[in-house]
Amino acid sequence: MENTRDDDLSVEHDGGAAAQAEGEGGEGSRKGAAFGEWVRARGLYLLGGLALIASVFGWLQFSTGSICCGDYDGYYHVKWSRMLWEGMRSGQFPPLFTVLPLTTLNPQDYVDHHFLFHVLQIPFTWFRDTTLGAKVGTLIFSTLAVFSCYWLVVRYRLRYPLMWLLALLACSAPFLYRMNMAKAMSVSIVLLIAGIYLLFERRYRLLAPLAFLFALTYDMFVLLCVAAFVWAFVVWWNERRIEWQPVALAVAGSIAGFIINPYFPRNIRLFVEHLMMKVTTGGFSTEVGGEWYPYNSWEFLMNCFAAFIATLAGYIAFNNSDRRNSRAFFFLIFSTILLVANAKWKRFSEYWPPFAILFAAFSLQNLLSGARSAAAQLPDEVLDELQPYFDRHEHPATIARERGERWREYALVGVVVLYLCFQTAGNFTVTARDIEGSAAPNHYKAATDWLHANVPKGEMIFNTDWDDFPRLFYFASEYTYVSGLDPTYLHDKNPKLSELYKRITVGDEDDPGPIIRQSFGARYVFSDNEHEDFYNKALDSGWFDEVYVDDDATILRIRDTKGEPPPIPED
Repeated sequence: MENTRDDDLSVEHDGGAAAQAEGEGGEGSRKGAAFGEWVRARGLYLLGGLALIASVFGWLQFSTGSICCGDYDGYYHVKWSRMLWEGMRSGQFPPLFTVLPLTTLNPQDYVDHHFLFHVLQIPFTWFRDTTLGAKVGTLIFSTLAVFSCYWLVVRYRLRYPLMWLLALLACSAPFLYRMNMAKAMSVSIVLLIAGIYLLFERRYRLLAPLAFLFALTYDMFVLLCVAAFVWAFVVWWNERRIEWQPVALAVAGSIAGFIINPYFPRNIRLFVEHLMMKVTTGGFSTEVGGEWYPYNSWEFLMNCFAAFIATLAGYIAFNNSDRRNSRAFFFLIFSTILLVANAKWKRFSEYWPPFAILFAAFSLQNLLSGARSAAAQLPDEVLDELQPYFDRHEHPATIARERGERWREYALVGVVVLYLCFQTAGNFTVTARDIEGSAAPNHYKAATDWLHANVPKGEMIFNTDWDDFPRLFYFASEYTYVSGLDPTYLHDKNPKLSELYKRITVGDEDDPGPIIRQSFGARYVFSDNEHEDFYNKALDSGWFDEVYVDDDATILRIRDTKGEPPPIPED
């Protein structure tokens, strides 16, 4: 098979010194010296970039003492990772997940669709302070995610790599925010970049084990299969031949990840459930997390302005007639798919912005690669007539014009870097402020301590908000809860119960006490102090006693018989 990889791009620039040395007599020592110099320079770029990325994410991550950020899912992930470790040590692996028995995550049907991510998190649960361990793990994973994108730039010797690193950090404030969450997205990006590299290098056999690991790590393994399809199309378009291997191996590895899985075949049902619930052209059948709703147009533009500029620049610079641009062609299609997905679902804000930057980096390479000046492109005969006694590369007009082009290029890059510095500073400020606004590390800790002291283990707790569950699970995993992680899990298991749960929590039921006890099997209610309509209806009904209250939460106990409403406390 003819190998038509884009290696000419790699040789064209930084490798130019080595090629020149070889052409001037094949002097191996000069070629080796040039190559060694390039390796050292690349090492410095990589080490410097790694240090910068780690510093940025360290500063952002430790802007709060909590497991970052706006949602509480990170508390679930680190707690379950700890329970996996304890299960390994006790010989029960994977352990039973008993805390959401009314949902499709009940003990018989539970599926850990972040399984390998949770395994990767286990070493960070060995910290004496598990919260600190989760933050250190998130810092490492987020740093690796951005570094992997930057590594791709350096690996293919794109000009001005530090500019593209700055662009990656400036691409989107939501991207920085979500990379600081203790969730699987950062590991997903690392695996996706590894897959793209294998596609570019046509090392297709390694796609199968990579897809296998990806499928065990996170549901976004689908993106690797999409990337394989896109690459096969690019090869067909440029070379007019069918490249079936990447698609077949990526799909085969993904299927193997489903089958060779501790949760098979339940994992297939959960995956289909996610598709049916989330990938829909209409509205959701129940309320879901905010990440599954779209941005409004202005918010989307302003949050990802640098990514939009990069995409526009990439579209303008892309030249489909140049077959050396197959990598740029790949990123054009792939990043456009991610752009459309991000326009529909906020949760793709951790994927589209960095890939928009990579699209621009590969598309603009030819324009930033020191293309020959107009004088250098003149025919030999014209140059000979202008200067018969000088080599054309020494012609004063050629040298002057090339210098002029270089300075114009440097000026343009300088302007871009200044803008990126401004954008990066703005993103850091916004992201740090949002992260600082996270709930305190001990949020709900006092309330769950009261549960430990007063409520028998195993009791069902009626939590009035499904997204409070991760912190409740983190602090009080000895109890069971009505809804958590995603309301679709309760809805998919029992739609009528899900609708009843919603009516109660928004205050549409005037007498909720008997319903909660009979339909949900709960005697205690945990509320986050934001469900005022429910709270007022509950106390007015005469079925509840307020047994605990603080600034963060309220715990109510359902009476055996209806009585007088509790007295209103004096101010």
